[in-house]
Amino acid sequence: MPIVNALPLRLIPLAAAAALLCTSPAHADTGKLLLTGGVSSVEGAAGGGISPWAVIGSQATEGEVGVSAYASRANTRDYSLNAYGVAVGIHDRVELSVGRQDFNTGITGTGLGLPGLHLKQDIVGAKLRVAGDAVLDSDSLMPQIAVGVQFKRLQSSGLDGTLSALGAKRNGADVYVSATKLFLAQGILVNGTMRATKANQGGLLGFGATLGGTDNGYELQPEISVAYLINSQLAVGFEYRAMPNKLQRAGQAAGLGDGLRADDWKDIFIAYAPSKNVSLTAAYVDLGRIVPATTSGRKQTGVYLSAQITF
Repeated sequence: MPIVNALPLRLIPLAAAAALLCTSPAHADTGKLLLTGGVSSVEGAAGGGISPWAVIGSQATEGEVGVSAYASRANTRDYSLNAYGVAVGIHDRVELSVGRQDFNTGITGTGLGLPGLHLKQDIVGAKLRVAGDAVLDSDSLMPQIAVGVQFKRLQSSGLDGTLSALGAKRNGADVYVSATKLFLAQGILVNGTMRATKANQGGLLGFGATLGGTDNGYELQPEISVAYLINSQLAVGFEYRAMPNKLQRAGQAAGLGDGLRADDWKDIFIAYAPSKNVSLTAAYVDLGRIVPATTSGRKQTGVYLSAQITF
């Protein structure tokens, strides 16, 4: 959707970060083409809905500073997720983002004796374009390449005791490298991302696990996005994001079998930009099984909607 070890960093509150980011001036007139800057992912970085791309968010090009804001919602068979945040693009070279996620645990919270349980996560991200330009290099094989980091903090909740028993932490960091190639004449955009992560379900179920001697190291997980630009305002495509499965191994040690299994995420999306300042995204999502012990192993399929305003 238009989506190594790292030293822990103390996350700043969302409201303060948003105020800080929005103090940067935005330039209204830019040369960036519609949809080539992606949209805001559920973690705040510019790209697809579930995976970051190498592009820098906002409408700002070289010498400009831009701001974008987004709000997203996903509904699956047993869960729902709200995500929102802001990002700043600086000289089409650096991106700073901050986001918040609110995950309604639905049937799982009820099964754990915690009806109405919400899991909330704050994410602070940074991305640096290190080579290439997706638009200017569209007539060559050179992709745009960026490196990024996302510092995540899961707020305290009634699930703390369960996560502690599994050996999962509430703080973590993802590091990734993305390469985005735009074939402008053909209207095709391809992105590949490699992420080093310990995050369980993107961090909503903590980071890593140690119960039963589970391997608690970082794992490299691939992510792929392909989009076809039907015209300058409309794009369709799909995404795939691989997920680590540390909680399943810890759950097996706890006698839960495959009750904490995690599957890879996938989606098919359509993105529409009625103007350079607004984009709307809708998608069919398949997040696989999320805590199947409490959902009878149902796959979490559903819909995703997102709106972004950018300057």
